[in-house]
Amino acid sequence: MQLFKSDNRKTSILPLFAVGTFGLNIFTLLILMFHGSMLQQLSRQLTPQSLVQLADGRAITADPTENLERYPQTIRRFVGETMTLMLTWSKQQQPETVWQISSELLTNNVKQKFQSEVINVNTTNQFENRGAESVLVIQRISQPQKIGDGKWKVELQANQLIFNNSDRLGKSVPFNKQILVQATDTQTTSLPDLPVSWNLAAYRLGEARLEIYNICDIKDKNCS
Repeated sequence: MQLFKSDNRKTSILPLFAVGTFGLNIFTLLILMFHGSMLQQLSRQLTPQSLVQLADGRAITADPTENLERYPQTIRRFVGETMTLMLTWSKQQQPETVWQISSELLTNNVKQKFQSEVINVNTTNQFENRGAESVLVIQRISQPQKIGDGKWKVELQANQLIFNNSDRLGKSVPFNKQILVQATDTQTTSLPDLPVSWNLAAYRLGEARLEIYNICDIKDKNCS
């Protein structure tokens, strides 16, 4: 009789033990999940900002980001200022010099295309007297459209105004393009020993670690 009661007691304890073990496992899992969440938040809080020293002597702090990510405003500013730099020149700063400096912001495969199709076609006749001047006036730069990892497409609507000694009113040439931009691992621009303002401007733009890898007409549906 006592043996029978002992067996019943053991049998009744087993379910309680199983329930208790299950409950303990659930509690442990919740603790681990809580700790994991806390560690993620702590990691974000403790991730140090990077100190960035600029070429002009200023120092700024920057949030850490993945190498292939860029803010939309960074891309738009890079495109606008790069194209303005390329298509703005004067008697003091001839187009050949401007091109030599600013073309560092383009990939090799697009340099020849851009120089022949845009610069030479629009300005050959204007520069026969070597007195022409040009300025790019931008009307609109679209928000960047991501087309791949570290690649974006931007639409630029502008006019290139060209002046010479015989035509001080100037000639307006529409410049409506799709600009394809990609992120780079290293800066593509460099500074010579005696940099001029164009060198400094190109170098500052290159600090974004972006480069233009294609330029197409704004209506070109096969631009890639």
